[in-house]
Amino acid sequence: MPKKEPAAPSNQEIVAATTISGVYQAARQLEGVVKKTPLIPSDFFSEQSGNQVFLKPENLQHTGAFKLRGAYNKISQLTEEERAKGVITASAGNHAQGVAYAAQKLGVKAVICMPATTPILKVEGTKALGAEVVLHGDGFDDAFAYSLKLQKKYGYVYIHPFNDLQVLLGQGTTALEIIDACKDIDAILVPIGGGGFASGVALATKLVNPDIQVIGVEPENAACMKAALDNDKIITLDSADTVADGCAVKTAGTLTFEFCKKYLDDIITVSEMEIMGALLALIEKHKLIAEGAGVLSLAALTKLPFKGKKVAAIVSGGNIDISMISALIEKALIARSRVFCFAVPLPDKPGQLLNVSRILAEENANVIELNHNQAKVTDSFKKVVLEVTVETHNEDHVNRIIGALNKNGYEVDRLY
Repeated sequence: MPKKEPAAPSNQEIVAATTISGVYQAARQLEGVVKKTPLIPSDFFSEQSGNQVFLKPENLQHTGAFKLRGAYNKISQLTEEERAKGVITASAGNHAQGVAYAAQKLGVKAVICMPATTPILKVEGTKALGAEVVLHGDGFDDAFAYSLKLQKKYGYVYIHPFNDLQVLLGQGTTALEIIDACKDIDAILVPIGGGGFASGVALATKLVNPDIQVIGVEPENAACMKAALDNDKIITLDSADTVADGCAVKTAGTLTFEFCKKYLDDIITVSEMEIMGALLALIEKHKLIAEGAGVLSLAALTKLPFKGKKVAAIVSGGNIDISMISALIEKALIARSRVFCFAVPLPDKPGQLLNVSRILAEENANVIELNHNQAKVTDSFKKVVLEVTVETHNEDHVNRIIGALNKNGYEVDRLY
């Protein structure tokens, strides 16, 4: 009788058998390859959250994100036969560049499937590292499905962006660096897409010091891991529409689900406006650029259920198009009442525009755009609509401006 092949270990068995030695081995593999990014104290985020906050800026990592850690750890451990086949993966961007960078360093062919909606910066950055890029579908899940077809057709070795033990062990080295830099850290915040980063960070943290809390952060619009943990099974979301495109994943990994279930303390979800507000704050207060997914941890700081603790917030990536930065900053300014746009109907006679300008000047509102439009008024040829956009300080400032205009007989229609 032919010998029966032993059954592959289940995900639960893999989790049970995984020890801290795997993370330390990954750290040795990555020595001299990745940057040991520092912990940066943040007065602004500390004051805002009531905790002592440190930033872990993986946006300053080679390729601009933490993903290099897992990709290099995985590819470096392939056999010569596997390397000769080449590697393939699917990614919304950062894992793509991590795989491309690692493959180039190790002399391995890399094929990357990316959604057709991927920002051009990430596409060009991946090509520049020598990888073959295939654009397919509207999101990660479409690109992932297509990459599996190509892998089957050409025999490439698959480098999964999150649902792989060696990948998540590589990501876990981030936690070792945090704990090494701050021995008495109380909590670590880590973003979640498919769960690989959170799995690695939670595993490494809990096996070094189980008293440290590890809290995952997901966009409200793409909270696939929270849905899985809440239902105790993998859930596929109907959509994953978020400015945090690096975490726009509908289905958590089966392996990462088991790791998160065992080691993660909690998950906080954040809104799109909270993400954009965190991005703006990081740029303004620390002069650091990050992408939407990169600031998830920062967006969750004010939602922590404790005060007075030492907290490390991982800024996971900084690969963002300049045009996207501009759009996100504009939305964030609006969300934080730093830009105020309104319309007022005016009698079509001299002096009205000057009067409105006087009121705005008295209220210290800086006019950045003005449109004097007669065509918008349908009830009277003797009226015009004045649309004004001004720079403001906060919501109280906006309300003072509205009050001053109302006091002078103007009816204000707030546009945004």
